[in-house]
Amino acid sequence: PSAITVEVEFAAYAEDSRIFGFWRHGAERMSDARNEADAYHLHDVLVAALEDGRTVDVGALALHRDEIVAVRAAGVRGNAARRSRVRPSPITLKAGPYTVHGYVHAPPGADPLRQIRRRKPMVPLTETWIEYEQAGRLHRARVGVIIVNVEWAEWIRMSRDEEVRLPGLPAEAVFDPRAKDMTGYIHTPDELERPTS
Repeated sequence: PSAITVEVEFAAYAEDSRIFGFWRHGAERMSDARNEADAYHLHDVLVAALEDGRTVDVGALALHRDEIVAVRAAGVRGNAARRSRVRPSPITLKAGPYTVHGYVHAPPGADPLRQIRRRKPMVPLTETWIEYEQAGRLHRARVGVIIVNVEWAEWIRMSRDEEVRLPGLPAEAVFDPRAKDMTGYIHTPDELERPTS
């Protein structure tokens, strides 16, 4: 691992909650960092329960990788020299209470689903949107790049571009746990139907 560490925002999706905080790591790529660590030591942590939306400030938290269904990527992209030629393929998967639509990147001609199963558990998807229920309401939002723990996946299937590129979905806002403001992070179907000025 690199001797240089960086601090990034950490926004995770767990089985019964969403977890926000800050995390320091020394890997070049976020997916590498997630795969190399068995536990993530977070600070300035806020936990939001899916059942009722209640939030709890827990300060510091050691979150184990097997507790994480998915996590939003944050920070700079990895070393360009390490990138190989890949082709994006649309997929949809169900992991815990979350349904995720996005693109997995695999070598041209390779079977994307087989590539996922051959990789380490934390697999990055791009141009992603996610849906789940919180406090009895359905939430949908674009999340950009998300890293999914495929060990949580109940099923994975090939999808279509029009499913992934669903128009009209709002983007989840950048969340700062220290501000304790989650209003930009949650969107409901009612909000999606409101006309924009």
